[in-house]
Amino acid sequence: MSTEFISAFYEIRDPAAHVIRDDAEALSVAHQIAALLREGAAQRDRTREVPADIVDAFSNSGLWGITVPRVHGGAEVSFATLAQVIAIVSAADPSLGQIPQNHYCLLEDIRLQGTEQQKHYFFNLALQGHRFANALSETGGKTVQDIRTRLVAEGDGYRIDGKKGYCTGSLYAHWIGVLALDEQGRAQLAFVPRGTPGLVVIDDWSSMGQRTTSSGTVLLDGLRVPALNLFPTYRSYDNPTLAGPFAQLTTAAIDAGIARAALDDTIAFVREHARPWVDAKVEKASEDPLTIIQVGALEIRQEAAEALLERAGWVLDAAKPAPDENNVAAASIAVAKAKVLTTEVAIEASNRLFELGGTRSSLTRYNHDRHWRNARVHTLHDPVRWKYHLVGNWALNGIKPTRHDWN
Repeated sequence: MSTEFISAFYEIRDPAAHVIRDDAEALSVAHQIAALLREGAAQRDRTREVPADIVDAFSNSGLWGITVPRVHGGAEVSFATLAQVIAIVSAADPSLGQIPQNHYCLLEDIRLQGTEQQKHYFFNLALQGHRFANALSETGGKTVQDIRTRLVAEGDGYRIDGKKGYCTGSLYAHWIGVLALDEQGRAQLAFVPRGTPGLVVIDDWSSMGQRTTSSGTVLLDGLRVPALNLFPTYRSYDNPTLAGPFAQLTTAAIDAGIARAALDDTIAFVREHARPWVDAKVEKASEDPLTIIQVGALEIRQEAAEALLERAGWVLDAAKPAPDENNVAAASIAVAKAKVLTTEVAIEASNRLFELGGTRSSLTRYNHDRHWRNARVHTLHDPVRWKYHLVGNWALNGIKPTRHDWN
């Protein structure tokens, strides 16, 4: 299969990451990186190209290693801080804010299911600045849980064959985490160095939004994996863990960042370029009473979304020392509530920008449509309508959320 294809080229350099020591430093560095990524974000969206210097600056900042446990040399920032870091970066460039999302999830898999030898090895790589991308999902099955990729024992290791889609960050990665079912039908996660024979990265992501996430295709043909690189990820859902709420928290944080970017650009455009409606009888659009009301409503919903996101992080932090059926369920519920608001405000804010900015806000030179495109695409990660059902079923019937990546 993959012998017919050649991996897409991207300059992958040796990492040289700073090691961040605590939550305060993580937030400070996040603001610094956001300032760097904000410049040129609109142009990168237009061209679908990200210079290697930008990706290297991001990963070498140390932000990609902030969840590494303290016992392994990392800052092990709180879940609440991680969500805030992701939101800060995503407000500057949500495509680049998304590329470490699965990196963080893969680090969580290592924390939950790795042996001490595996943790030492892979956490050290993360602290050095190695970027991990995912080859988890597939595009051809009946549901997102229909995985066709297979792993079989072969010699002193394993062989993987399959095809993956939505492989965010794969073009930029040093390592790729591949999900496959073993001979017992159990989900196993294999970490594979970029450039391994049998691993082909295809840069074919063509969505209208989140254009530079490199969420393309990965082909696996006779891919050899040593036993050290294999993690029994199925155990993360056989027993109560925070794997699902953690993944959802990082997703909601990206949406919060998209919403903030759209709202900030709305406010700036109304102040600087928009005209008041003739019946308002005011001098500036920022004095138009109906515009003021709309911006006020958006600010309130944005802050409510950010507050629920932070609260969800706290709930995860409280459950982390001893996760059980009840506190993991509570974490899933808390994240679901945040996910509803971050989704809705991202779409609403990116839409209101044009209503309040007027026709000129739609001109291509501003590229404001990228906010709506980013919001609309990223919030398709999983259907938020099911979050209402999840929360309502918990409130009415005491039904705990099913444990999987989307809860």
